[in-house]
Amino acid sequence: MGKVHERIDGRLRAFVEAQHVFFVATAPSGPGGSVNVSPKGVGGTFLVLDDHTVAYVDITASGAETIAHLRQNGRVTLMFCAFEGPPNVVRLHGQGRVVSMYDEEFAGLAGLFGELRGARAIIVVDVTRISDSCGYGVPLMDYVGERDLLPAHMDRKGEEGRADYRRLKNQRSIDGLPAFDDDDREVSGTSDDIWTARPDREMTGGSA
Repeated sequence: MGKVHERIDGRLRAFVEAQHVFFVATAPSGPGGSVNVSPKGVGGTFLVLDDHTVAYVDITASGAETIAHLRQNGRVTLMFCAFEGPPNVVRLHGQGRVVSMYDEEFAGLAGLFGELRGARAIIVVDVTRISDSCGYGVPLMDYVGERDLLPAHMDRKGEEGRADYRRLKNQRSIDGLPAFDDDDREVSGTSDDIWTARPDREMTGGSA
């Protein structure tokens, strides 16, 4: 039977930290738009920060749906399934925020993770509802190993290559929402760190 928990601790924390893959669900505001579900499974990219906060490294990839939705409304659900051992499904509902690689907060958070190759942001989720359920419908599967493909692929592109890729692929969601356009911004140098657009870059919308 499903149960709602007050915090992520003990058995729950051990369970989510042990999973090799989890799923992130977001959606745009309003009745229209596309619901998105993204698998996350690169080792060293997920952490429980405290009893009500989790975070994961968002690696540069061909889309930026999660970032677009979080920047619009913040709603997010993370789901963890037991594919081995006793059946279980844990869902973390909450409000997420995007800590861009260009934000001051990024460096402090980045030092907590074991894998950062290709990172464009860290997603921090303030968890407002914690629940688990039976997981009887989830199949048993064996974990064989990590695919060291995405981080290595993005690492080989180099810093400027990744930025160019994001300009092409990540500036807009599939529904046309603003997503990751941070590569075309820079800190103005003022005391309050206002972001200003770089005039030498043409803003082009990419889709995934």
